[in-house]
Amino acid sequence: MDITPSRTVVAAFEALVAADPARPLLTFYDDATGERTELSRATLANWVAKTANLLVDGCGLGVADLAAVHLPAHWQTAAVLLGCWSAGVSVDLGDTRGDRKSGPDGRPDEAPAAVAFASVDRLRDVTADETFALALAPLAGSFRPAPPSGTLDYVIEARGHGDQFVPAAAVRPDTVALADGTTHGDLVAAATSRSDAVGVRRGSRVLVDGDAYADPLDWLVVPLVVGASVVLCRHLDPARTQARLATERATRYGA
Repeated sequence: MDITPSRTVVAAFEALVAADPARPLLTFYDDATGERTELSRATLANWVAKTANLLVDGCGLGVADLAAVHLPAHWQTAAVLLGCWSAGVSVDLGDTRGDRKSGPDGRPDEAPAAVAFASVDRLRDVTADETFALALAPLAGSFRPAPPSGTLDYVIEARGHGDQFVPAAAVRPDTVALADGTTHGDLVAAATSRSDAVGVRRGSRVLVDGDAYADPLDWLVVPLVVGASVVLCRHLDPARTQARLATERATRYGA
């Protein structure tokens, strides 16, 4: 697979899905809950399509619109981000990347988001016309008995949309991907450059500590662009790391 800075994150993902839909792409562990969830390329693509359709058909968004995504490293976060980017929607990652600009009142100096996706602990940081809350429960569980007041349950809302998405216009390398102006071409170039430093190669399988590497560039974009699969871990138990590397036949990201 040809990897060049002229590609987009969406094109890199679609190329992987087309090449081998059944192959595992993202395996998620949470050592605090004992969860292990494995998604094939096709399964993640279905969630991505549902999210993109939610944004376009459900919220009326498209290119030049902005979505706030205030979520930890998680497989559902991957679906949300790729869904936004597939729809041409740019993303405000909050303080995940540590590069937010603040205005004189101390609030983020960025355009207001049309929609927001947030975990319960980060809802207070978002302001949007429509907010989708994520329970981030095992097996894609929804909120019980209901999502937080003033929000919609992402899992329930996304499930109601189709698992195929046809964009009105193709995402281009110069399409803005992040609220700070970073384009898809910029992201792909950064990921391609970073892959050597963190030891990610085409066809490899990498274990990423999602708490240490919270930036989606690390745990999502680099593997996608290079053509690797991910073992994404939250609350990683150091005592389990070596056994997990062996079981998953993975190498440690950044090692």
